[in-house]
Amino acid sequence: MSTVDPRVAAAAAMISQRPRIVIVGNGMAGSRLVEEIRSRDPHRMLHITAFGAENHGAYNRVLLSEVLAGRHHPDDIRLAGPGSDDGQVDVRLGVPVVAVDRARREVRAADGSVTPYDVLVLATGSQARIPPLDGLADGSGALLPGGFVFRTLDDCREILAAAAGAHRAVVLGGGLLGLEAARGLAGQGLDVVVVHQFGHLMERQLDPMAGRVLAHTLRVQGVQVRLGAASTAVVRDATGRFGGIRLDDGSCVLADLLVVACGVVPEVTLARAAGLSVDRGVVVDDVLRSVSDPRVFALGECAQHSGQVYGLVAPAWEQATVVAAHITGSDPGARYAGSRTVTRLRAVGVDLAAMGETTLGDDDAAEVVQFADPTRGTYAKMVIRDERLVGAILVGEMSTVGTVTQLFDRGAPVPADRTSLLFGPRRGGQVTTSVAAPGQMPSHATLCRCNGVTKGAIQECVLAGARTVEAVAQATRATTGCGGCRDVVEGIIEWVAAADPDTAPAVPA
Repeated sequence: MSTVDPRVAAAAAMISQRPRIVIVGNGMAGSRLVEEIRSRDPHRMLHITAFGAENHGAYNRVLLSEVLAGRHHPDDIRLAGPGSDDGQVDVRLGVPVVAVDRARREVRAADGSVTPYDVLVLATGSQARIPPLDGLADGSGALLPGGFVFRTLDDCREILAAAAGAHRAVVLGGGLLGLEAARGLAGQGLDVVVVHQFGHLMERQLDPMAGRVLAHTLRVQGVQVRLGAASTAVVRDATGRFGGIRLDDGSCVLADLLVVACGVVPEVTLARAAGLSVDRGVVVDDVLRSVSDPRVFALGECAQHSGQVYGLVAPAWEQATVVAAHITGSDPGARYAGSRTVTRLRAVGVDLAAMGETTLGDDDAAEVVQFADPTRGTYAKMVIRDERLVGAILVGEMSTVGTVTQLFDRGAPVPADRTSLLFGPRRGGQVTTSVAAPGQMPSHATLCRCNGVTKGAIQECVLAGARTVEAVAQATRATTGCGGCRDVVEGIIEWVAAADPDTAPAVPA
């Protein structure tokens, strides 16, 4: 007769008594939540089970376009996953959750397992929206051969495999994701056509002039743009594969590869089936708790707070800190008050930032300062109300983006010289572009918006011995979100090195 080691039995009893946290979703929101919980639970009082529908660990979805363009390998964009060597985190990859039983407080997974929970967190993200085009998808929703969505790492790999034997691609949709996909495919040597039904690109973030400047920049780089072009049907070739898109004017854009980038919809199937309150997303309160069940939280692209669903990484990570504070009890007063979002397009050869109010009605009394040079792909617009920056667009010339973003985030008064927001401050009668120079930034200035990392934190990290961007990223998480702050972090490293030679960046042997 076998005996049980008393120490093992005692450990099992402790685990069974620990609160059980189940997280559905192991993407950028879910994996960050695991990190935030663990950082607030030093004595490992909580047991975490995280389900990921994808077969690989968490990765930076923002950088998928870099993988598509061949500038990054998939391994380069992986996020540091939670360790499970202490028995604290059970990460189940490739195991989607198929049902939630709120009465029993259990989740059932596709592998047949049933996992009980004390607290459930939904971080299910979103799915690509498939437009109702004749011939695009079959009855199950699967796209025709040669057609792809661009949402996951597996999608990216499939597109790359198809691109190897293709010559021309059509990207359906001229929003942020569609343009990133277009530049990525162009980087693979394909002729690319973006078909967009609206009158200008990225119409949700840009005004018409900015959209025209962006379209000109893309055309110069070899990406054709068809605007105001409504698609009506998919054309198949002789083998039944994708062969082109038919437009409402009767013309047809022929191609042998299609990427559908017509937006996303929150993934709320589980929540709706479980009887939770769902509008566009899972309706949550100021602590990201479902308004239907106090044991259920939601965050990221599947959550709807104050009528808003956020599709960017920074809000999801801000939400993760609030949820973790309540799950661990480390800060019961933590509240989520919404996010001030900044959209960044960092496709190869195209740099763009947009934030806040960028289009105004005829009767709006806001002050608008703008400059456009379409032939050089440059456009800048600042919207000011009551001496505060309430919106901005920067295309091409990004030297002032650090200062502009800080003014927008903090709601600080704008400078009397409005043109400094477009071109940088004037010195000696000349315009400089060093408005965001490290020495001029206050220590409390937030440089990495995705992770809330300040200039002071980066400076201290460099002084402590971090001599590369990668080392700073490992210590502070700066640059691991959208990547838009990488140049600024490099500038901080160089600036500190110039002041203290002992911190000079290491030179490879």
